[in-house]
Amino acid sequence: MQDKNFDKLSLKFAQNIYGTTKGEIRAAVLWRDLTPELAKLQKPKLRILDAGGGFGFLSQKLAAQGHDVVLCDISEQMLALAQQQIAASDIPLSIELVHSPIQALTAAQYGHFDVILCHAVAEWLIDAKTTLAGLLTLLKPNGLFSLMFFNKEALRFHSLVSGNFDYVKRDFVVKKKVGLTPTHPLYIEDVRQWFAQWQLTMLTQSGVRVINDYLKKHLPADFDTQQLIEMELAYSQREPYLSLGRYVHFLAQSPAPQTR
Repeated sequence: MQDKNFDKLSLKFAQNIYGTTKGEIRAAVLWRDLTPELAKLQKPKLRILDAGGGFGFLSQKLAAQGHDVVLCDISEQMLALAQQQIAASDIPLSIELVHSPIQALTAAQYGHFDVILCHAVAEWLIDAKTTLAGLLTLLKPNGLFSLMFFNKEALRFHSLVSGNFDYVKRDFVVKKKVGLTPTHPLYIEDVRQWFAQWQLTMLTQSGVRVINDYLKKHLPADFDTQQLIEMELAYSQREPYLSLGRYVHFLAQSPAPQTR
């Protein structure tokens, strides 16, 4: 088995993920969570690693703020799309594109980072825990680690309310996987335990799409997408909604440097 490469799905991925209401919700929650914690680092220019960042939606937003970004992805097509968008930017963007599995990144080659982003990647990895622990070796003391992952319990609940009981009984195994359905969703409590083992201090926990994926097919005539996004933000950090998010965002800080 291999980790997922989105080369053949790059355009579909870009359109389906960030060209939709789902993408607007994702961006709104992540940006809301990241903005205050980035400011607390009190550095005008941060070194940021976007691990498995695809075409670099957040990389480009962060570089536009003046930060230096390394965007790494296993998909050559995703990086080509990123290059097109960077070239078309109205302002210069300091983004280094790295075509590589994120497991191959080393501090010896790329140095250490103030911030590491790993969004919608872990659920495609055969061994997420080992890969994420490897990424943390590139994080500076007091650095920020932003992890967004596909929530297995939300997958179960969504399947139950959709009446897909046989799918649940088979533990989500199907004969043919849909292209954008994650292959290795994670349990929230498992990831919390990993963070504790890695001595990360949790700063923010948010559900992503805590409402959108459970909306009824027949909506009110005056249904407003902008109001949906506002409600997503309002309930994303409140239980039980947080734990029902299709994705979950954890933002944590690495230990301070040891003093002798």
